[in-house]
Amino acid sequence: MSYAPEGQQHQPYRREGQGPQPPYGEPYGSPYGQQPHGQSPYAEQYDGPTQAYGRPPQGQWEQEQWAEQPEPPRRRSRGRRWLIAGVSVLALAGIAAGVMAYYEIPPFTDKGSAVSFGQDGGGKGSGQGGAGAQQPANSKMLMPTGPAADFKNSMTLADGTHVAVTTLDGKKSGFKGKVWVWAPKEYNDPKFAKSGFPVMIALPGGAGYPSNYWMGTDLGLQTSISKWYAEGKSKPFLLAMPVLNPGPDDKGIYWDGSDIPGQPKMGTWLTEDVPDLMKANFRTVKSRDGWAFMGSSTGGFAGMKAVLKHPDKFKAVIASGPDIVPDSSLWKGHDKEKAENNPELLAKQLIDTKGPDVYIAFQVGDNESNKKTLPDVQKFVATFGNKGPVHTSLRVIPGGQHNAKTYVPNMGEGPIQYISKVMEGPVE
Repeated sequence: MSYAPEGQQHQPYRREGQGPQPPYGEPYGSPYGQQPHGQSPYAEQYDGPTQAYGRPPQGQWEQEQWAEQPEPPRRRSRGRRWLIAGVSVLALAGIAAGVMAYYEIPPFTDKGSAVSFGQDGGGKGSGQGGAGAQQPANSKMLMPTGPAADFKNSMTLADGTHVAVTTLDGKKSGFKGKVWVWAPKEYNDPKFAKSGFPVMIALPGGAGYPSNYWMGTDLGLQTSISKWYAEGKSKPFLLAMPVLNPGPDDKGIYWDGSDIPGQPKMGTWLTEDVPDLMKANFRTVKSRDGWAFMGSSTGGFAGMKAVLKHPDKFKAVIASGPDIVPDSSLWKGHDKEKAENNPELLAKQLIDTKGPDVYIAFQVGDNESNKKTLPDVQKFVATFGNKGPVHTSLRVIPGGQHNAKTYVPNMGEGPIQYISKVMEGPVE
């Protein structure tokens, strides 16, 4: 976590409402009505004599010949002018609309529109998708508990699903920050109207603030989950994508996804407040069998640590290029609390107490920027993996580097199947 983060190099942060910039030098649209050099866009071809208008005739015969010619068809000419002008206006309007949609300027985009994810905003006794709706006591799924959050559309995917964002005021952590959410199209399929869906909390590497780079579509996490589900590789996960840190990692400061004394309680934020947000707004799975983490780099460490520390709440994690031990400078003077957030010690404790089964799917590139990453993960797997309740798998990515663009496609080659086999959902 002390080395360079990978998020910014492929998902530069943009202030909310600002879309991607077109490639350097690329115009916003082709010039409309452009004609060959020297020719007016309104030029008309006169089919009379070749003599130009206003040129005096050169003789009696020529005068008579000139006089015999009919007047130019002015009505037709005026009509053509109107036609050209109309086409030009339409072309301009089309270009303008395209530019406004590209830069997400209303009303040509639904960015910023309210997203309910099927809730009707009601309370107890409200409709089927509403908060507090009734359900059988023996159901494996949990109906939305409410209150409904104020979700605004961040972007719309090609399949019509939405990545939406809300500002969550964490009641248990006391931290207030943004969370992006996404539901696969199956969530609104009538076939699953009474089903609870598994939740994956996706954590970024790097600063993890003020955005979470998994919420962008350039990494393809959302579309990949839909594709993997269609291929029978993955559960149709709901995604929660919170900020990881309470501020930028200025001077290399980060919070290890933990409750460091005297600091914002980011561990409680990730393991209590964010799950509570998902339970309040979505049909979820009651048991820990429907709750998982995934993350890269710092996010991989935080997700793995959360599962090992709270095996009663979470069952699995995909940890990509993670650190294995906490190393934030903010732990100075807090050795006891640091040990309580050390995955190696947590894994040993889980084995010794014969705690609940947890599943850790590691994936690491063999060309990681931190050359200790792969050996450290291999040591963890050799020491704790598949001993008692701690189950592990490791995918080494040939040529893989320390970035999310390496990790996403390789998740589909093993890690997503590994955790999906032991998780539940959709369930009724």
